Amino acid sequence: MSEISVALIEDHDLTRVGLRTALQRQAGIHVIGEAPNATQGLKMLETSKPDVAIVDIGLPDMDGIELTRRFRQFQKEHEDTSTKVLILTMHDSEDSVLAAFAAGADSYCMKDVSIDRLTEALQATYGGNSWIDPTIASIVLRQVRQTAPSAPIIDESKTVTIHAVEPEVEQLLENAPLTERELEVLELIVAGCSNAAIAEKLYITVGTVKTHVRNILNKLCADDRTQAAVLALRSGLIG
Repeated sequence: MSEISVALIEDHDLTRVGLRTALQRQAGIHVIGEAPNATQGLKMLETSKPDVAIVDIGLPDMDGIELTRRFRQFQKEHEDTSTKVLILTMHDSEDSVLAAFAAGADSYCMKDVSIDRLTEALQATYGGNSWIDPTIASIVLRQVRQTAPSAPIIDESKTVTIHAVEPEVEQLLENAPLTERELEVLELIVAGCSNAAIAEKLYITVGTVKTHVRNILNKLCADDRTQAAVLALRSGLIG
């Protein structure tokens, strides 16, 4: 894998310095810039175009969700989707997680994640896959069950709509819809269950689970389980 260029946007100096130091020690990762607030961070992302931006939600001048939304708009206007966004935060509430993905975040990590797991998340995100902690996936799944796919997250000051399934995916699902069993398997994938755990819960063999997972990935055009889970959560496919 080629070297991953990373930009840090974090207002706490000690956290930012600690992250930079830890990441610089990881093979294949190069921190090319950092910013203590969203205003400087947005300008940095627009000019430096790192492979992955690590963005804190709790920034002083503009939260990381709004920063992500504005940066995605900038990328859309310039037809440039090279930079991925990884949200790193202590917030694990349903609204924060859903709002981050709705704004265009690719991955979501907690600040207490180990450096090895953060490196794994960076590599997955850089490779075009969404990375989401199983604990957070369970939190989001509970919210999705309570919220209609097109309904806004209830927050008077910051309303974000959960986007519907992308047209090409919707067309695929019309041509090859998920079966009831595949939906059950997908729900357990979102909940962070392994193939063995899914087999035990559904009283089927691991081999059968693998077949269902393969069919799900094919129908959703997903590269892996994590990408399929995030697609399901973003679109409200499971609920």
